[in-house]
Amino acid sequence: MARKTLTRRQLGAAAAAFGLDRALADAAPPERSAHILWYQQPAQEWVEALPIGNGRLGAMIFGDVWAERLQLNEATLWTGGPYDPVNKRAREGLGPVRDLIAAGRYAEAEQKANETLVATPPREMAYQPFGDLGLRWVGAQGGVGGYRRSLDIDNAMAETRFQIDGVRYRRRMLASPVDQVIAMEVTASRPGALNFDVTLTSAQTIQQVTLEGPSTIKIAGRNNDGEAGTPGQLTYCGRARVMAQGGSTRAVDGRIEVRGANRVTILVAMATSYRRYDDVTGDPDAITRGQLDKAAAKTFDQLARAATMAHRVLFDRVTLDLGGQDDVGVPTDRRLARNEATDDPGLAELYFQYARYLLIACSRPGGQAANLQGIWNDQVKPPWGSNYTININTQMNYWPAEAGGLAECAEPLFELIADLAERGAVTARQMYGARGWVAHHNTDLWRGTAPFDHAKAGLWPTGGAWLCLHLWERYDYGRDKRFLARAYPIMRGAALFFLDTLQTDPATGWLVTSPSVSPENRHGFGSTLCAGPTMDMQILRDLFDHTREAARILGLDADFRQDLAKARDRLAPTRIGAGGQLMEWKDDWDAVAVDPKHRHVSHLYGLYPSWQLDPAVHPDLAAAAKRTLENRGDKTTGWAIAWRINLWARLGDGDHAHEVLRLLLARERTYPNLFDAHPPFQIDGNFGGAAAIMEMLVQSKGDIVDLLPALPKAWPTGSLRGVRLRNTGLADIAWRDGKLERVTLRFATAGKRTIRCGGVSREIFVRAGGQAILDRPELALKAGGLA
Repeated sequence: MARKTLTRRQLGAAAAAFGLDRALADAAPPERSAHILWYQQPAQEWVEALPIGNGRLGAMIFGDVWAERLQLNEATLWTGGPYDPVNKRAREGLGPVRDLIAAGRYAEAEQKANETLVATPPREMAYQPFGDLGLRWVGAQGGVGGYRRSLDIDNAMAETRFQIDGVRYRRRMLASPVDQVIAMEVTASRPGALNFDVTLTSAQTIQQVTLEGPSTIKIAGRNNDGEAGTPGQLTYCGRARVMAQGGSTRAVDGRIEVRGANRVTILVAMATSYRRYDDVTGDPDAITRGQLDKAAAKTFDQLARAATMAHRVLFDRVTLDLGGQDDVGVPTDRRLARNEATDDPGLAELYFQYARYLLIACSRPGGQAANLQGIWNDQVKPPWGSNYTININTQMNYWPAEAGGLAECAEPLFELIADLAERGAVTARQMYGARGWVAHHNTDLWRGTAPFDHAKAGLWPTGGAWLCLHLWERYDYGRDKRFLARAYPIMRGAALFFLDTLQTDPATGWLVTSPSVSPENRHGFGSTLCAGPTMDMQILRDLFDHTREAARILGLDADFRQDLAKARDRLAPTRIGAGGQLMEWKDDWDAVAVDPKHRHVSHLYGLYPSWQLDPAVHPDLAAAAKRTLENRGDKTTGWAIAWRINLWARLGDGDHAHEVLRLLLARERTYPNLFDAHPPFQIDGNFGGAAAIMEMLVQSKGDIVDLLPALPKAWPTGSLRGVRLRNTGLADIAWRDGKLERVTLRFATAGKRTIRCGGVSREIFVRAGGQAILDRPELALKAGGLA
């Protein structure tokens, strides 16, 4: 499907207009597009509706002919308000819990931890739906024909088309990051044919509906209370303005009636009083009034052009072609079903780009980080609170950000980490008597950092430490010392906490975390609680190494670097068990674990996303990781399947990675709207799957670039353009008949690079801003900026 493309100059100008990094925007636009999800019937369930978002506002579009529904979200509408969840008994309970773990009395330790260490209230606050925008058709009668519901992810535009009695109707919908509104345009092929009622309703208990003149509905109120009676402290406001060309609008009985119109534009603005986790003094009434007034001065087409430009500045940076037949003529739900029997490389392409679309739509600078459901949620009591689960899920949300050309989309994550460092310093002091900061396995809008839920899942102290990997990854890709200077105090604080709290294992002298868990997995001795699980040790090795290197680059803290080096050398090592598997715990307990097929593969963090088990450096540990994957199996929950694809790709087994990707792209683990199915819906699987597709095609570590490291036989011909590499690189890759045809490499910094592909290795030197074009089979230099 052809479309108008943006030039480099247009992309660069748009990047500057929206405050984005021009260097990242300066990638050639794609020549074609097949990036449309479409259906021949309205959505009957929420997971069939189509998502739009602008990083702060979200909507799920159902596309019903007679009663359209846009389910609405605003990223800061959560239950409760600022609160301190640290258990007041934590300091007195910590020592006894450690003693019980050391004595091997794990069930007693868990009971004691539940009484004294788990947060109060034990559950974090929940992300909330804002409400619904409704359109109820009146007057029109007859059969419906020509129905099509679609989402164009190239242009971030949803559309519903249908015909009644010879009149063609069209609705177009978008979420504008420029004008901060959700906009809908309704048109008909016959003048005066538009007759419908518009409603705006809230999902919150405390609400008031007001009609402002003949064309605006306002809803306002207070957010719902949170867990254990934590009082709601946010105010919220939403407005819908209906602007008709021709005909009339009238406000009556809580709705806007549109009669005899030719064209109608509906604008929705939403806001809360949230300013940050400890400040709820915003004025959502004034915010939404100003946003609507500004947006109403523009036509729908003007709103759409600006919104599309802002989207494509990000989206057009990376293109993927897996060489398959583009079945754009087949509805997406049928295409998903067919993929179970016949592999559809084009569906994998669409899934990859859809994940990038979703990240742009739910995580933009100035907004909140993507939660378990991104920005889309229709339930006041959503699964797991639709929170931030930081023992894998929040991290997975951002796995494709750096390599996938969406670095700006990670800014909300970095703001979340900075907030957690502030709140986590209080938790570290009150709960552990330690310096630095800590965050456990869950958090929320209010940045709670205590162990939530229950000890068997929540008493895991390395959530914040893992998040620090994303700070380092941002530096490692872009080598921006200004960003590193911003990140270093956070990384330093996370490392300092563990220097204060690591315990000495009496049997080995190793330094270990205690109390802790290997996330959510019961080890077979009455609990999950333990000391020094493998994942913790791997995360801390990365944290200590990255913090030391950051301090060296910045010329800071020589003594502290020495302290980290000494502690790092004493961390419990990653070891191989009696069954040839990678040991999940400090002791060889894998054979007696309660669930041998557990969805979490936490101890394989060292293989992916970390490089500690790099097969080229540690083939023995990588082989043990492979044995663990074989033991665990491939079929599991959606996000856990996505993690396994990345792991198999890191092991260089492209065909197995592809087999697991086929499991993900099946109806059991992907909903009709291509949302990931845990089940229920969790967006992390979408992002993890996209990261895995890139990982199969290119990997970078330091100054090493691996091309087609896990290319499956199912993708014999294709290309990937605009993928980012660590150490300031960009790559355009093309392959044919399973072999590299050409790669163009561009680096912003000078230096030697090692390029590897299919057993061939070539060392090159690239000047700053230089380019190298290499061929297979000999990776011979064709042109470029080499010494």
